[in-house]
Amino acid sequence: MATSGRHVHYGFGAMRTQVMLLDRDPEVIAVACRPVELMWRGRGGNVVSHAPHLMARLANGSGVLIDCAGARGAGRRLVRRALHVESAAEAAGWHYRLVGPPSAAVEANVRWLAGYRHPRCAPDGLSRVTECFRVLRPLVEGVRLLGDPIAVWPAVFHALWRGVLSTALNRPLHERVMTVSAHPETEGQL
Repeated sequence: MATSGRHVHYGFGAMRTQVMLLDRDPEVIAVACRPVELMWRGRGGNVVSHAPHLMARLANGSGVLIDCAGARGAGRRLVRRALHVESAAEAAGWHYRLVGPPSAAVEANVRWLAGYRHPRCAPDGLSRVTECFRVLRPLVEGVRLLGDPIAVWPAVFHALWRGVLSTALNRPLHERVMTVSAHPETEGQL
């Protein structure tokens, strides 16, 4: 993960996608896979246990427990357990989410951009990139204005990964997609 510089193990594809989405979220400072196991008494007094798939620590100090439903959705068992996990998370001052997969376009775009998450993709920083995209323009036009496309594309993709540049990720990412600096007022701080 770019967020922590550490590997986060995951058990299946839906978890991997959520790890990438969490890694891209600027509010997330750490992620762990199955960090806690919750136990409670179920019907008939039987002990029930559940380990949420992921936990994210947020910059404000709170946490989020996350269970990932696959492409077929959450099964009844997971939905029943989600109620208990949500109560436990709330008691700890955390949040809980039972999430399904994002749209195919969001997943593909985030997976592509994740390949450019390392800071080496923007060795000269991002101030020129944010300045160039201060005005809404097609991605390729900004790249041409910035210089050699071979050198510039990685920095632009890194800026999209970091959320420094903003574009609609719910549609396929391509060279003509309209893009703008996400926070023009902070560009001098990058």
